[in-house]
Amino acid sequence: MSRLPRLLGLFVACIVLLACNLPSLTPTPIPVIIYTPLAPSTPPPAPSGTPMPTPTIAHTTTPAEVHLSGPISYDVDSKGTAPEHRAPYGDSYKLNRFERPFTRQAMDYLPFLDIVRFRIIADATWYYVFVELNNSDVNNAELDPRYGVELDLDRDGHGDYLIWAAPPFSTTWSADHVQVFADRNHDTGGVSPDRSDAPYPGDGYETLIFDGGRGDDPDLAWVRIDPTAASVLQFAFKRTLVGSTFMWGVVADGGIKDPSKYYYNDRFTEEQAGSPEKNEKYYPIKEVYAVDNTCREAYGFTPTGYESLICPKEEPTPAPRTPRPRQPTATPTATKIIVY
Repeated sequence: MSRLPRLLGLFVACIVLLACNLPSLTPTPIPVIIYTPLAPSTPPPAPSGTPMPTPTIAHTTTPAEVHLSGPISYDVDSKGTAPEHRAPYGDSYKLNRFERPFTRQAMDYLPFLDIVRFRIIADATWYYVFVELNNSDVNNAELDPRYGVELDLDRDGHGDYLIWAAPPFSTTWSADHVQVFADRNHDTGGVSPDRSDAPYPGDGYETLIFDGGRGDDPDLAWVRIDPTAASVLQFAFKRTLVGSTFMWGVVADGGIKDPSKYYYNDRFTEEQAGSPEKNEKYYPIKEVYAVDNTCREAYGFTPTGYESLICPKEEPTPAPRTPRPRQPTATPTATKIIVY
């Protein structure tokens, strides 16, 4: 009987020893890790005075080597009356026709803003517009001028697109300083494009669809100085922009230079704008200055002549009629009456 307690004690000791070496059944807590989103990476600042690199635009199509050609349309030439500080004629404020290549108040002549002729030609991909000026100073540093082409697709006088180019200009085709604006809400020209609606609270060409190659088509619009004619600016733009029929005109702007205020005759009253013609009561020009634009020409269709802002056409002079040789007149034979 004395061995039994001794065996029981040994058995209990073994049980305790095994229990100490068994793995714990209590689950070990899993650490919770909270992720903080990284801030967007930004390039390191450039050294002081070093400009940040501009992203390179990949162009696939370039305009052809065309030169001054095509049917000529004329604008008023103010060079002859410039010494008198006036335009000869051609400024019609209600029709948004500006002949104002002059400074404000002083009326000093700005020949690089004086459009004298404009033309258009086309090939399978491009339309080419030529803007002929009275001077080649298109890179004028003082006024930093803008030149443009206005396009009216539905022929109603309200502009649909404005191709807008800024210096520097060179003889190499470039899209770097070209923009294309659209008027999505159809308010260029105000209520009516054939009169001034000033003051009109529109926003003109409000949508930028192309900016130096940035846009749906990086090759949409280009500009250069004609390599054979220093006073001619060439524009090239894709046929896909406007289709095959439209109305078009050109503009030179060294004054307000704001597409969102087009047309200027709807933003300023004629009294505020002034006039470039000395026989007008609002002479000299004031708020609307250093700007010249043209009437609109038809492309791809035969105009009726009643389209808004269309260039007037003189009635053709009838050709002189060639007199037809007169046929000899037969002498009537007297009727002999015989009385019986």
